[in-house]
Amino acid sequence: MKVVLLQDVRTLGKKDAIVTVNDGYARNYLIPRKLAVEATQANLNTLKAQVAAAQRQADEELVKAKLKAKEMENIRVSIPVKVGAGGKLFGAVSAKEIADAVKEQCGFDVDKKKIQLAEPIKTVGEETVEIKLHREVTAKIVVAVVEA
Repeated sequence: MKVVLLQDVRTLGKKDAIVTVNDGYARNYLIPRKLAVEATQANLNTLKAQVAAAQRQADEELVKAKLKAKEMENIRVSIPVKVGAGGKLFGAVSAKEIADAVKEQCGFDVDKKKIQLAEPIKTVGEETVEIKLHREVTAKIVVAVVEA
């Protein structure tokens, strides 16, 4: 029997996949647990419509991310910090501080988890930081750490 998976099933495949399984396995396990539905023409049409809607939404998100990256292209954020001898900071500038500064100074709401920092910034000066807006889109901003 051919079925359309409604959820990921470890031994069979991913969601929205069409797989062939034994009749008993489909009727007694997959269908009652709402893991799959029979691959009738109506269910296949519904699946096709859902996949198309998901693709449209993914395309819209990509376009929005590209527009936001273009807007963020020339952002320069300054973060004042206390500095000790030799230009060393007391502590470090973290992704959370960068996200807060971007929101405060530029008005862009950025999740701190999306900021790509190899390690926290520990010196005074400018550094280019990448912000991952989408799987395929990253924006680069300049973070200037200045003496308070």
